[in-house]
Amino acid sequence: MHDDDQPPRAQHTWHHLDEEALATLAQRLAAWLRADPGRANLRLTLHGELGAGKTTWTRHLLRALGVQGRIQSPTYALVEPYEVTLGTTAVTVMHADLYRLSDPREWLDAGLAELMDAPGLKLVEWPERAGRLLGTVDVALHLQHDDDHHRHLTWQARTAAGEAALLALRSTP
Repeated sequence: MHDDDQPPRAQHTWHHLDEEALATLAQRLAAWLRADPGRANLRLTLHGELGAGKTTWTRHLLRALGVQGRIQSPTYALVEPYEVTLGTTAVTVMHADLYRLSDPREWLDAGLAELMDAPGLKLVEWPERAGRLLGTVDVALHLQHDDDHHRHLTWQARTAAGEAALLALRSTP
């Protein structure tokens, strides 16, 4: 059975998020990760139509984690690695955009499975393109437009780690 075949362990939806509110959620997640760098071994998938805000949310999270310089969508490179420091611990963040994959075997052929199995934070846009080969997903983030300037974000915790992150996000003022 694949993670997407099971109901989430916990779920929450934030409604009518503007850009600032989306950034605030990403900052809350970054603060939770900084408090204990061991938490950074998460695999988050980002779901939504083109323009729903997957890359925007990822940029906000990467900025909140301290990434400087240009943050681009890895649509053509497939994966962009970033090194961040959480406390005194160096953590690798892998941002993958699988939009260009047409067959899950391309995930394996490109060597992405090995990259995603290494320690660190994984952020995967268009995860359905890897199919069941993606492996265990801790959090499935679903973004959709509310209107031109607002989105809904649904956090589906699929593991205990994803559930812990959700509890931290919901309990942070």
